[in-house]
Amino acid sequence: MTEIQTPRLLLRRWSDDDLVPMAEINADPDVMQWIDDGSVRDLEQTADAIEHLEEEWDEEGFGIFAVELLASGELAGFTGLSVPTFLPEVLPAVEIGWRLGRPFWGQGYASEAAQATLEFALQDRGLDRVISICRVGNEASENVIRKLGMTLERETAHPEYGFPLRVYEIDLTEYER
Repeated sequence: MTEIQTPRLLLRRWSDDDLVPMAEINADPDVMQWIDDGSVRDLEQTADAIEHLEEEWDEEGFGIFAVELLASGELAGFTGLSVPTFLPEVLPAVEIGWRLGRPFWGQGYASEAAQATLEFALQDRGLDRVISICRVGNEASENVIRKLGMTLERETAHPEYGFPLRVYEIDLTEYER
């Protein structure tokens, strides 16, 4: 089982106990405002998404980690690697992404988990490049992207919803931990 421990977090595969807390995160309009069309997701949609995330681990050898706080055992959200099939113009590519519940914002958890995930991409999975796709205006995510040392690769539009996106990249052969 793939796990990564940081000073404050445990990045791990998904368990049945994660469904309800992740569904609560996905049901928050403030959390979801930057995701796809901004729609919240219910318990069933969250269960389907987690099932898909676990399938990607099996198919790709990487995926999205559940992010748990070491101090309390709470599920804070997720971070990890995925193939951004929704944006064919960037393929082949592996994207790093994250989604945390509102109580966990502004505490550096996204940056901490993302840094650990970049190291996983380089050291454990041998990837040489990772991208991050961010909706224009999502300043919190762009701050995390800057902390990761990623640079703007292109600006484009979401193929389904039309809103502007920025694609950032980092060459992991030059990545400095």
